[in-house]
Amino acid sequence: QVQLVESGGGLVQPGESLRLSCAASGLFLRYYYMAWYRQAPGKQRELVAAIRDGGATNYADSVKGRFTISRDNAKNTVYLQMNSLQAEDTAVYYCHVERYTYWGQGTQVTVSS
Repeated sequence: QVQLVESGGGLVQPGESLRLSCAASGLFLRYYYMAWYRQAPGKQRELVAAIRDGGATNYADSVKGRFTISRDNAKNTVYLQMNSLQAEDTAVYYCHVERYTYWGQGTQVTVSS
């Protein structure tokens, strides 16, 4: 059974940083196209960042230069380093295995002064 467990969310002030983690069980992340999505209140879920099994990455324009997606194969974990956070980044962040129906439960990120 595949499980994705996100952690690392919280309440931070504008300009601060957070690192989200997505720990997987039931599959080896190194072989999959992994992504982080987010959903803000009243908005559709949107792709934030993705990393292919070969390591190539892509980002939403709104987070380029501020967020970095990475993967630790030994820990079977995907990360999202978020720097220079803005109020517009407030959302629930989800880990997802692209092209499959596997989603984590989400972790809340709130950016507020």
